[in-house]
Amino acid sequence: MDPSLVSMHALVLLTLAHLAFGDEAPGSKSSSIPSSVGKPGYKMPEEKSDTADEKAAAALDNALFARYILSTLAALVFCLAVYRVVIQSIRYIRTLTCLNNDTQRYFKMPNLAFGAIKQHLLYAPLLRRRHNREIHFAWFHLGYIPTRFQSLFLAAIIGMNVTLSVWGIEWNGTRAAALNHLRNRTGTLSVVNLIPLVILAGRNNPLISILNISYDNFNLIHRWFGRIVVLQALAHTLAEVIKIVDRGGWRTLNVAFQNSQMLLTGLVATIAVVAITLQSCAAVRHAFYETFLHLHIIFVIVTLAFLWKHLENTYPQNYLLAMIVFWAFERFTRLVFLVYRNVGREGTKAELELLPGDACRVTLKIARPWTFQPGQYAFITVPSVGLWTSHPFSIAWSHNVNETMQQDSEKGYKISAEDILANTTDQTNMSLIIRRRSGFTDKLFEKAERSTSGITTITAYVEGPYGGHAVLHSYGTVMIFAGGVGITHQVSYVRDLVAGYASGTVAARKVILVWVIQSPEHLEWIRPWMTTILAMDKRRDILRIQLFVTQPRSTKEIHSPSATVQMFPGKPSVDTLIEIESENQIGAMGVSVCGTGGLSDDVRAAVRRRQGVRNIDFLEQGFTW
Repeated sequence: MDPSLVSMHALVLLTLAHLAFGDEAPGSKSSSIPSSVGKPGYKMPEEKSDTADEKAAAALDNALFARYILSTLAALVFCLAVYRVVIQSIRYIRTLTCLNNDTQRYFKMPNLAFGAIKQHLLYAPLLRRRHNREIHFAWFHLGYIPTRFQSLFLAAIIGMNVTLSVWGIEWNGTRAAALNHLRNRTGTLSVVNLIPLVILAGRNNPLISILNISYDNFNLIHRWFGRIVVLQALAHTLAEVIKIVDRGGWRTLNVAFQNSQMLLTGLVATIAVVAITLQSCAAVRHAFYETFLHLHIIFVIVTLAFLWKHLENTYPQNYLLAMIVFWAFERFTRLVFLVYRNVGREGTKAELELLPGDACRVTLKIARPWTFQPGQYAFITVPSVGLWTSHPFSIAWSHNVNETMQQDSEKGYKISAEDILANTTDQTNMSLIIRRRSGFTDKLFEKAERSTSGITTITAYVEGPYGGHAVLHSYGTVMIFAGGVGITHQVSYVRDLVAGYASGTVAARKVILVWVIQSPEHLEWIRPWMTTILAMDKRRDILRIQLFVTQPRSTKEIHSPSATVQMFPGKPSVDTLIEIESENQIGAMGVSVCGTGGLSDDVRAAVRRRQGVRNIDFLEQGFTW
């Protein structure tokens, strides 16, 4: 969140409070500041307390409104889960129906009502076209614009919290009573909102698989819940500050915080959450990710420690305890899976191989690998490069070493006895492509560069798998767009669909891969994997590949190997490509994109334009956090 917004909200809250109540409480006499304020032994003036019944009623309201937030969020999760079950059931039935149906005419035509919802709500950017293309100011990264549906959802969450923060407070009563109620209400709701804040931040968030919503989307909601928590904490603190100043003037403020552990710990917790917000802005997060991550963890620990002390022996402490349990369980789960995946069998090793175009291929020999699914990604930790920090990367390829050796033997390649003895057990390797940027990727590339043999083996730790929930089996026509290193996410889908077509387990009859690269040398990134795909059974019947080279050194570099693998200079006309395929589509059409923000926005716009004309779904992949 922009730091200026925090300051603005704080100023607005103070201004509104003074406009609402004036400088004096209704019916009170003007009081001068005692000269003894701040001197040893000075005591705060007594205030007129609420009656026991009023306090009990206010506490009941706070608890009730806290339950409203949690119940509303639970109901929302239930509704989204039902929606997910319905959509998955439709796709499963469509897959079964189309296994032996080469025309799939019924599924080609759209549902007009649902098409309109997708066009104007689910797929629509907030304003006109821009969504995934990041906003820049000079060298600052200012983040992304949410989609229309995301914006409405966030507006509803914010509106609910604003309403519950002020509803039922007797604004026409005494100023002190109103400030008491506002303080207690916003404080309680701020602590309650920590529960969804923590759940949404977790990599092992169970809602990701239950609702089939990406971690990227949950991270967006997490950030906005964080802003809500900060604003409610500020309102909570400011209400108490205004009340103290009303009772004895500004000079009593220092005395109050010195004499009250509750006030002091609450102030430190508020400062810590504000610090989290300031250092979590997109500009800092993108430019200094490792620094952001470490400071984020430190400030969170400080916040929880002082907030626990602040809430000692109060009912909201139960909400904080629930939040801490969720956070600790998620961290413990990550640790267990990290140990399970990487400890034993000589641990996990990573082979770094330099590639053209400032990239390197990383082949992971995981101690305990998993059964790979298309679209999965993992968090990689390399202690010799980035200490304990972990970074997400899409897994492009997975292969079994023994199966590869068997295939090489069948092709007539000589296999040494040493190779056979070294692979007496199944070993599944997973590979990914990492493009050199700044920070961790730059250090990793430099480490690979220092190798004289071109291949460097280092110790690594893999945390995963994550993702892989998007399944393209039910679409008769599949268009897969990739920009640059985004091919690492998409190539596994290509292999999966071609293999599924050959075995008769998918509805796909046409698969079109569109890959946009800057230079032909980038083809080396996936050459061994693409060679495997091009040699697959029945590949020519289903797969077409279109390569667009945006910065060729000469026209001689542009040549098409075959009718099914074509190369073109320049950027593609995304709208034209989708128009050609939609006019001749078979069954339902799925369009997936993983690449630059501009490419994603172009594909999104082209898909939206054809809602109501054809049955087309849009799937966007990427890390925008």
